[in-house]
Amino acid sequence: MGKPKFYDFCVHAVPDGENTVDQLSALARHLGYSGIALANHSDKLPQSQPVLPSTNGFEVFRGIELVEENPSKLHGLIGKFRKSVDVLIVHGGSENVNRAALENPRVDVLNHPAFAKSSGLNQVLAKAAAENDVAIGLTIRPLLHSRGPRRVRLLSDLRANLELARKYDVSLVLSSGAMSCFDLRSPMETLALAEVCGLEEEEALEAITVVPEGIISRNRPGPGYVREGIEVLEEGDYC
Repeated sequence: MGKPKFYDFCVHAVPDGENTVDQLSALARHLGYSGIALANHSDKLPQSQPVLPSTNGFEVFRGIELVEENPSKLHGLIGKFRKSVDVLIVHGGSENVNRAALENPRVDVLNHPAFAKSSGLNQVLAKAAAENDVAIGLTIRPLLHSRGPRRVRLLSDLRANLELARKYDVSLVLSSGAMSCFDLRSPMETLALAEVCGLEEEEALEAITVVPEGIISRNRPGPGYVREGIEVLEEGDYC
């Protein structure tokens, strides 16, 4: 078995975050990642799409984290951005937004589902996530920047959602949610923190390797792909 490839699928660059794409990608590569997803919030996008760095053995994927409280407008944004990004994330935080995201198979990840006194998920939403193959995002930045009751609440919500994810076989994506280079952690540090928060070793590893790779494979079909259900076959593929 080859060495696993690690991915951080939620990194924010200027003007959303504090550092440039080049700075974030250089550090992430140094830390041992094979790729990151630039996922600025939709209300803080640059005026023009940045040129993504390209380095052998490391790739920056084009992503977005949609921020919209109105479910109908959210579906419109999903349709607007789906074809132009590799990773489409929805920033949750209300029952209506969480439901809209988890019931839409064009969404890849739901981040920050918790709100008020709820972890943000229940049995119905967990089933929807599993049926539509929408992963639940676990970001470590909020844990690193919280203390006292706030951190206790975050851990409680995480563990409640983790139980539902296990019960209904919902995919997980573990990422930094970095707003600057200081928020990035190495894959080993991220895995260790995830296990302290309640994830099993295999769960954490899949959430930072296998699941992100699956998202990219799904959104970047092979060269013979035309559209869903249609594929161009090369000579010899008929056998």
